[in-house]
Amino acid sequence: MATQFGLLTFPVPGLAGTMAAAVEDAGWDSLWLADTQNLAAEVFVSLALAATTTSTLGLATGVTNPVTRHPAVTASAIASVQAASGGRAVLGLGRGDSSLGFLGSRPAPLAAFEQFLTRVRSYLHGEAADLDGFASTNEWISASGQPPVPIDVAATGPKVTALAARLADRVTFAVGADVERLTDAIALARTERAAAGLDPATISVGAYVNVVTHPDVAMARALVRGSAASFAHFSGMDGAPPVADPAKAATFAALGRDYDMANHAKAGSTQGAALSDEFLDGFAIAGSVEHCIERLGRLIDVGVDRIVMVPGSRDADMIELLGSIGRLAAEVIPALR
Repeated sequence: MATQFGLLTFPVPGLAGTMAAAVEDAGWDSLWLADTQNLAAEVFVSLALAATTTSTLGLATGVTNPVTRHPAVTASAIASVQAASGGRAVLGLGRGDSSLGFLGSRPAPLAAFEQFLTRVRSYLHGEAADLDGFASTNEWISASGQPPVPIDVAATGPKVTALAARLADRVTFAVGADVERLTDAIALARTERAAAGLDPATISVGAYVNVVTHPDVAMARALVRGSAASFAHFSGMDGAPPVADPAKAATFAALGRDYDMANHAKAGSTQGAALSDEFLDGFAIAGSVEHCIERLGRLIDVGVDRIVMVPGSRDADMIELLGSIGRLAAEVIPALR
């Protein structure tokens, strides 16, 4: 199967349908909307609106979390998007980042995430979810006859990767554009899948990658700086895999320790400004169309089923950002298909 290309962005109030139609018309395979209630519009409402204006575009949460909603509510919400879109929904799950940070909370513990994942999977498959001894079923999902919504886990470290390999349908890695780290992550997912008694080929793998294309590399770096910091700080959290390069390891550690959530994904943040050009050029992809094609091609060669592109920072110049997204769709993606 050819690699698919998704676009990750924040849902904008009142514009979800228009934006989704434009993304589909531009040739993207999927639209991933962040679930971060203090920064953006409600994700499931936005995905449902997007379903009404599109016919082929995959529609995913990128990502929702196990804390702000009960698993029964999450299952019902994404199954509703599945029904509205004719089977194009994907439930992207993670431990939580800005959605919880703006509530004064940290990402969910691994045990809580595993429990949530187990329960939401039961609901989506029309089975009874075990709620501390109470067998809870979703009657309308069970009776709908529609295919279960695939569960896609966002993973950086080995423990979440192992959990995804055992319980999810797909795993999309947030380790940047580093070919070696991505290769190792995919190998671990397949090993853990096999150890769980499952066919390792049945776990679909992908990558979240911060990508901006601009003829001026300095401008490309400026546009991607904040979003790159937001994804790179996952590699500095507890449980993230070790990084051999001392300079990269120190940057990841600083991001994990000092990340300023109040300026999440902003290039003008302390963490964004602190990233060196060398670090940005390794973790993200920023530069000319030809440069982006070459770097993304390396990731495709690793064997990913999808690349979910994170197009730029929250405080980026919108005209420049839209120009980059347009070039990605019109020039980069066609060259990689």
